[in-house]
Amino acid sequence: MVLSDRSIREAIESGRIGIEPYSDRDVQPASVDFHLANKILVFRNSTLPYIDLRKEVPNLTDEVIIKDDEPFMLHPGEFVLGSTLEKLSLSNDLVARIEGKSSLGRLGLMIHSTAGFIDPGWSGNLTLELANVSRLPITLYFGMRIGQISFQQMTTEVDRPYGSKELSSRYQGQESPTASRAHLDFDSHIKRS
Repeated sequence: MVLSDRSIREAIESGRIGIEPYSDRDVQPASVDFHLANKILVFRNSTLPYIDLRKEVPNLTDEVIIKDDEPFMLHPGEFVLGSTLEKLSLSNDLVARIEGKSSLGRLGLMIHSTAGFIDPGWSGNLTLELANVSRLPITLYFGMRIGQISFQQMTTEVDRPYGSKELSSRYQGQESPTASRAHLDFDSHIKRS
């Protein structure tokens, strides 16, 4: 079941949901608004001919800092990684989803392509997959409302929350936009015959 505003406030008060920094004005009827942090990872499209998922690509992005009142210009067709200003932590019996604000979506801004699901036990700032699907540039500002997170109660607590040693969780505790670690999938002990 999706948590209502009352249940969200109760879960925050009890520590089952952690949001830092937190403002009660960001609580919506069934979600909490999150804001854009000031760090953006911009892809260097001219450094490689393609992305090989089996290999780590340490120099694929450059970090850009959005200054207080200056916009970051996201051009049509551009894809960058951003981060939430807020750090989120979830208890072992809650999951969450981040979605874009409808006002931004109506202008062509997408905030995630596939990474909208947040596992129980998660702790850290969320990396956003920002894409402009409109035909005009979109300005992004540090601290703007960028998305909303809804929460769902699970049937039971999980046995292995995100961050458990046996899961090899790759992004637990991240504090800023984090590039893909997909290459680690190919380092696993499973070999094909």
